[in-house]
Amino acid sequence: MLADEFGREVSGVRVSLTDRCNFDCVYCHNEGLGDTRGPMAPRDHEMSTDDVVRFLEVAREFDVDAVKFTGGEPLLRQDVEEIIRRMPDGMEVSMTTNGTMLPGRAEALVDAGLERVNISQDALDQETFKEVTQAAAYDAVMEGVDAALDAGLAPVKLNMVVFEQTAGYVPEMVEHVAENDGLRLQLIEYMPEIAGHPEWAIDIQRVHDWLAGEAAHVEQREMHDRKRYWITPEGSETDAADLIDDGTVDESRAGMVEIVDPVENPTFCANCHRVRVTHEGYLKGCLNRNDDLRPMGEMTKPEIRETFRETVAKRVPFYGEYMVRNGDGEWVVNEEYLDSEPTGDEAASGDDGAASGDGEAASGDGEAATDETDPVVEDVFAEDREDAGTADD
Repeated sequence: MLADEFGREVSGVRVSLTDRCNFDCVYCHNEGLGDTRGPMAPRDHEMSTDDVVRFLEVAREFDVDAVKFTGGEPLLRQDVEEIIRRMPDGMEVSMTTNGTMLPGRAEALVDAGLERVNISQDALDQETFKEVTQAAAYDAVMEGVDAALDAGLAPVKLNMVVFEQTAGYVPEMVEHVAENDGLRLQLIEYMPEIAGHPEWAIDIQRVHDWLAGEAAHVEQREMHDRKRYWITPEGSETDAADLIDDGTVDESRAGMVEIVDPVENPTFCANCHRVRVTHEGYLKGCLNRNDDLRPMGEMTKPEIRETFRETVAKRVPFYGEYMVRNGDGEWVVNEEYLDSEPTGDEAASGDDGAASGDGEAASGDGEAATDETDPVVEDVFAEDREDAGTADD
């Protein structure tokens, strides 16, 4: 397994299959590349089926044992089942999707080898969902969640980007997961450093504090040193002793909620074990950077091996190394890395600065409304706002 000079082994890859998306989420980051989306029809610059499979075969040579397919919306590609079916042995495969195309495809994806799925679900309120996603697809997403569960993909992880417009729905979403077996919730911190609109950010620590008060059980996860909050349904008298059997939580009696909070978080970056692949076939070692893009040429196996080794070797933790605190406690770029990294072909990758979250087809446009009278937003999460951000599991 390859490791960078900070000792971080790369055990997983995150492969964007397309930058096309049928949503236009106001927070989305297109894997940090900016708003590069275009027509919904397949485009020549997307990696081919063979390109994706060939890359994964090389990654497996370096003991990479997990891949997450993303986009854009990956299921806009009709070859996803074939790609998964051709995966190298020993590699776990998961996917992040908006869920709208899972009805009718979930069973085929599982038959091909899909093991886990993340579905973007930013609110249980149809109007707010439409405002955030710019798509009237609430019912289709809910049907997609059911299709994933019916196909055997439980636990299905719901991804909710937490920012000013959605924060008031966090308690409702937490209760939804607690009451429905087979669901987990991933609350993703909004990333204004690549999305813009810092005024949309909330203090994510307040969400942590609220969950800690609601949870029947809290555990620490090794990955990114993250906490898991186990929430029992409202009115349940189940306590921690009832939940745990031989060290394992009984998920039929509680829902799991996890927060992804990378912003200004050196611990998160120190535990990053993934390399990202753009839909065009560029490798990037960090979500937040576009100055470390490396093309894989014609994507022959020798070219892929060379680029993969170089990308891993040059990976740098974003917070705590690439970004450091100055004398005033502000985050600034470490001068050691200014003009020191190869840039690949940035013109092919889109603009610097994008958005965040998990549905990945960047936007950043559109005004996010907030219900200032909502006591959850106003009293629990929205005080002392700080710049924040997002990424997903």
